[in-house]
Amino acid sequence: MKIIGITGPTGAGKSLLGNYLAAKGIPVIDADEVYHALLIPPSPCLDALRRTFGDTILFPNGELNRQALSEIVFHDEEKLALLNRTVLDMVLDKIRLKIRRIAKAGGTVVAVDAPTLIESGFDRECTSVVSVLSPSELRIERIMLRDSLSAERARTRVLAQRDDYFYRAHSDYVLINQGNQEEFSKKVEELLPLLGVLPTQ
Repeated sequence: MKIIGITGPTGAGKSLLGNYLAAKGIPVIDADEVYHALLIPPSPCLDALRRTFGDTILFPNGELNRQALSEIVFHDEEKLALLNRTVLDMVLDKIRLKIRRIAKAGGTVVAVDAPTLIESGFDRECTSVVSVLSPSELRIERIMLRDSLSAERARTRVLAQRDDYFYRAHSDYVLINQGNQEEFSKKVEELLPLLGVLPTQ
């Protein structure tokens, strides 16, 4: 099974690459979607977060208040690392299960879109790692639109992320997303042969 790891900082355009590969017939596992599914009560993952960060991260109905959790972790590097240690093993186990199911069904290639692919160590289980990078100002604009955040809060999230050097140092390939979708699509087309991927047409 060929595993293509996709990563990069928030707002860079990882999902664009994932969507492009999915349109080519390549199964894509979105780590964020896996994480969110694990948080649906009753949930051992949600229980672990509550024990770690307290009841203030929950709504009265017991569901996770993602905004409250974000306010805690995106302003504190140690707490962000604590969040990752709390949930990553559960997320990775679910991703591995999905990969096994795809392989059992006859799949030969899968992409895993994960913002903490490198930090979690899952990059070592990938055949290739692709990082998607983008200028910080573009990322801030995207985050503001995507998450309905102020420029200040979006900038705080960007500053809390690893720098571009980190991703370049841990990746086999890097795609720069300048905001031009046609240009980015061309870069993906050029990348696919390097990955050894022969997508269905």
